[in-house]
Amino acid sequence: MVCASFIDSLLKADQQFTLMLNGVNCSFSDQFWLLFSNKIIWGPAYLICALFLFKRLGWKKALVVLASAGITFALCDQFANLIKNSACRLRPSYNYWMISNGVNVLEGRGGLFGFFSAHAANAFAVAVCLTIGFRNDTTHTYNAFCTWSIVWAALVGISRVFVGKHFFLDVAVGSITGAVIGYFIGMLARFIIQKYMDKVEPTGLTLSYLKKSSIKA
Repeated sequence: MVCASFIDSLLKADQQFTLMLNGVNCSFSDQFWLLFSNKIIWGPAYLICALFLFKRLGWKKALVVLASAGITFALCDQFANLIKNSACRLRPSYNYWMISNGVNVLEGRGGLFGFFSAHAANAFAVAVCLTIGFRNDTTHTYNAFCTWSIVWAALVGISRVFVGKHFFLDVAVGSITGAVIGYFIGMLARFIIQKYMDKVEPTGLTLSYLKKSSIKA
């Protein structure tokens, strides 16, 4: 009973917070969020990442990283659909309370259910997976790429709130889920590269950088 009451309160708070965020809009911001919500911009972004991967890692390692990113994307997408059909939480564009309170819907209403956001999950999963992939090049640092990819993923995720397709909680859960899946698949790809291509003892990201720091010191 207590649990059900807590969930109900959480969902109501999520509705109110989502409506507040969604209500912050103007013609320029609407176009901005529509751009980030549209998957058509993902192609050029991922193409640029692929070109840098081939340049920095060589074609064999780059293919492993790209394959891991593709697997990550597919896993998140299918898992999101599974959860949507299990949780059965209506999108804001189908929720009577949200509609009656003026939710701003900029795109088509989409499928009936929206928990959790596949857009957010996919964006964060690929961002984390590619960041780990780039770390296989030990001659360069990619802090700028890491920052850019996380900011980009966050913009993709939050855009779904502003276009009226998802509640904030849908995006938050999708982002965390995607980041976790992206991390484990990315680390699996790193293990394969280190063990079978670099022929070195597989290490985690933190351990690898600790070793480098101690050697320089």
